[in-house]
Amino acid sequence: MKRLFRLPNLAILLIAALIVSTIVIMIQPRLQTPQVTVQPIDQLYVFGDSLSDVGNVFRATGGQVPAPPYFEGRHSNGKVWVEELASRLNLSGDRVENFAWGGATTGRNGLNQVPGVLAQVETFVQNQKIDPQALFVVWAGANDYLFTTETPTTSIDNLNRSLQSLIQSGAKRLLVANLPDLGQLPATRNTEASQKLSNFAATYNRSLQTTLDQLRKPDLSIAELDVFRLYQTAIKTPDQYGFTNVTNACLGSSANCDRYLFWDGIHPTTAAHKVLGDLAFEQVKTAIR
Repeated sequence: MKRLFRLPNLAILLIAALIVSTIVIMIQPRLQTPQVTVQPIDQLYVFGDSLSDVGNVFRATGGQVPAPPYFEGRHSNGKVWVEELASRLNLSGDRVENFAWGGATTGRNGLNQVPGVLAQVETFVQNQKIDPQALFVVWAGANDYLFTTETPTTSIDNLNRSLQSLIQSGAKRLLVANLPDLGQLPATRNTEASQKLSNFAATYNRSLQTTLDQLRKPDLSIAELDVFRLYQTAIKTPDQYGFTNVTNACLGSSANCDRYLFWDGIHPTTAAHKVLGDLAFEQVKTAIR
């Protein structure tokens, strides 16, 4: 009886691989996700407080506030998160307009009579034509609780009015940030007001989420920057972001501030701002159409 011809094991494997590859190539087009065309962001507008201010207070005070070692009018030791975001979006010069003022609240008047977010937005919509391809950044609320007696309801109402004003004027792309735990800042932790401030921030954030959900519609893209969760994660697992100190301010020490979460009693270091900016960019990539 003749022996049947048998292929070497290697040949069998090669033929099997060829068959599998052919099948994959044949079905691959059916499995591909349809490509969604996303128009590039061609302009960045920023409204907010000292966390986003890149020099408005500094210029208004003749370079006196904030004074060195604060960095060139920022309320930090270096550039702030919206500058990192702009860089990641390849926007610079007149393609970035920053209306944020240190001391701003969500209302019309901030601390020391600087324009609050309501006033910032009102001035903008009255004097400029809305670019539908622009990204509008709004982050405020901390000063409402740290230095005034506003309630979360009032603050959210103010912010909602600002967002509605932008939307009604033609804004199609928004990036809105919530508040960190205001009771866990170096200036507030372990104080009598700590728990109250934590409760304020939590209530504000829940109401903000409801507001954003109600604003959503097919022709409006909203990216959310969850600062509360980011700070929580940084405080619980600082190594994740390269921090070694997440409870004290670096200002006034000789330490390496790149390893600190906080620059002063309230504001983050430029290292923390970079983390915020990078996260904001990822959220924009995911949510903005």
